[in-house]
Amino acid sequence: MYRALVSKFATLYSKRVPATGVGLFRMLFGLVTLQEVCFLIYFNHLIFDPIPFLDVEFPMIVFALWLWAVVALCLAVGYRCQAASVANYLLWLIFVNFTPMQRDFDGGFDLFMIGGNFFLMFMPMDRAFAIDALLRKLRAPFAIYDRTRVEQVSALVYILPVSICLGLLYFDSAIHKMFAEHWRNGLGAWLPSSMPYYISAVDLAWLLNIESLQKFIGYTIIVFQFSFPFFYFLRRLRPLYFLIGVALHLGISLSFNIYPFGMGMLIFYVLVMPFSWYRRIGTWLRGKTKLTVFYDRQCPLCNRTVLTLAHFDVLRRVEFKPAQVHAIEYPALAELDEQQLLTDLYAVDSEGRVYAGVDTYAQILIAMAYPAPIGWLMNLPLLHGWLYRRYRAIADSRARLACDVSCVTETAPDVAFSWYERVFEPEHATPARSRIHKIAKVVVVLLFFQFNSSIHYGLLYRLHVDTRQTMLAGMLTDASNGILMLSHTFLGITPHALYLHDHFEGYDRILGITYLNADGEEFWLPFVNRQGRLLAPNWGRVHSMWANIAVTPNIDEVRLKKFIMKVTAFWGKKSGLDLENTQFIIKMKRTRAPSSWEKDLRNNNLSGDWEAIGSAAWSGKEIKISLPKDIDSL
Repeated sequence: MYRALVSKFATLYSKRVPATGVGLFRMLFGLVTLQEVCFLIYFNHLIFDPIPFLDVEFPMIVFALWLWAVVALCLAVGYRCQAASVANYLLWLIFVNFTPMQRDFDGGFDLFMIGGNFFLMFMPMDRAFAIDALLRKLRAPFAIYDRTRVEQVSALVYILPVSICLGLLYFDSAIHKMFAEHWRNGLGAWLPSSMPYYISAVDLAWLLNIESLQKFIGYTIIVFQFSFPFFYFLRRLRPLYFLIGVALHLGISLSFNIYPFGMGMLIFYVLVMPFSWYRRIGTWLRGKTKLTVFYDRQCPLCNRTVLTLAHFDVLRRVEFKPAQVHAIEYPALAELDEQQLLTDLYAVDSEGRVYAGVDTYAQILIAMAYPAPIGWLMNLPLLHGWLYRRYRAIADSRARLACDVSCVTETAPDVAFSWYERVFEPEHATPARSRIHKIAKVVVVLLFFQFNSSIHYGLLYRLHVDTRQTMLAGMLTDASNGILMLSHTFLGITPHALYLHDHFEGYDRILGITYLNADGEEFWLPFVNRQGRLLAPNWGRVHSMWANIAVTPNIDEVRLKKFIMKVTAFWGKKSGLDLENTQFIIKMKRTRAPSSWEKDLRNNNLSGDWEAIGSAAWSGKEIKISLPKDIDSL
């Protein structure tokens, strides 16, 4: 087994593939993290304050969140990738393990992001779509760079994160699904899509009412998850697994209100997409050159400007050429002598029109497509005049070098090696055979960690096995728990028992909160609406707090009162209510969560009447909540 693993790794290690997918993965990982940090900033009083707005836990937490946002942005744009990835990993660890995020506001994907970030730190993040790649070039502005060359990396950096983070997660999740009756009935996607607390604003009732289709989707998910780690990397099957996986997680993002979970999983599919598809998509997007730009190759500022513009010209619509060498090849520039050519930045479009100075920059942005609106704005009369004056002030004072071949270096100066280079690149690491064995041993350890979790929770726990019936069994259980704690904390390895029978069985009522204004009129708090849906932006981890902790098949009165306190204080203040003069009403509505298919279950659960079962009133920093003595029996 180990030899087969080493042999496979040796093949993948030597296989060179485009770095495009890794660059996209880093960018999307940073953006998903950034949106989640922005979510935390918005809800910081609800999540981190003991009493939202009234008893602030630690004011510096908002500063830490803004710092995290900067780190996530640096990761997204590829600035100081190695440091940003390490800082991002540490921030995920700190906020998940030392704040109420994990205990009361589990986002459903926090540990998954920790595991993904662990692998990201060892990936060649700066090879594509990264500011770091541009900074390396700017250190040697006179070097000649081949824009047609695509950075190549080891195929292992694609395979390992997907196999561990996705493959083992899917397999573990499929094991748990086998113990849930509605999943065995093929209704694993149908049931949560019919529960008010879990659905988005997209009405999919028409789709849920096709029983055969819902069962096909449910069974497809199970087969997909069981088989993914064994077959997804096969060349012929990879497109199929890519399309099914993308459809699955797009469906989660659109139909459920746990979109961060769906998006967090979805970004891994840029590593699953067949390499040939990247080449074809790149060829299709780039098309023909729309503009040729001529620059002074003996001007340091011009060279750096061209390198910067070329870096952001991801569609390769602009071609940059030294005026001293190539201008003579273009009849449209025949009337300009060399002195004129070197005074301004000139460009010729596909129809032979000539542009100079500010107009050239505007045309470059328009030709690049995605920044075209900026180019159009630059052509507006008032702005164009101001930009022209600024351009002339810079262009007329720029320095030039009497440059010969000594100015041109073949490569940029050496920079600090990334972790990827130290582990994967031959010129920076130990001999290949030793590297492969070290990588294989790390993977074996990760497999052991995951199997420990899957066996512990997916089999022994589900089968109600007494793991402490003997002294030896008890010692093994304690060792397993210790390993689980470490792998859970630092690698994000955890049971993926989401939306199973132990979550939905008995989930036959939901709660909402209204309030009375000064005139006695009743309004719904902007949290749960009249249908029973959680309104945006109360999705993701706020949904988890209410639907998975406060209101469950077995309601814990203490936890319910705690979150009624938090929700009324937070949304009361957000809505501009005077808490002390506002009466909150706790309402309940009946729902159903059957394990067999029923037509119109979604619509039936969204309809129905609410009944008042309690109230809440604030007095200073104290809240009095009145609920039935045995709310769990209602």
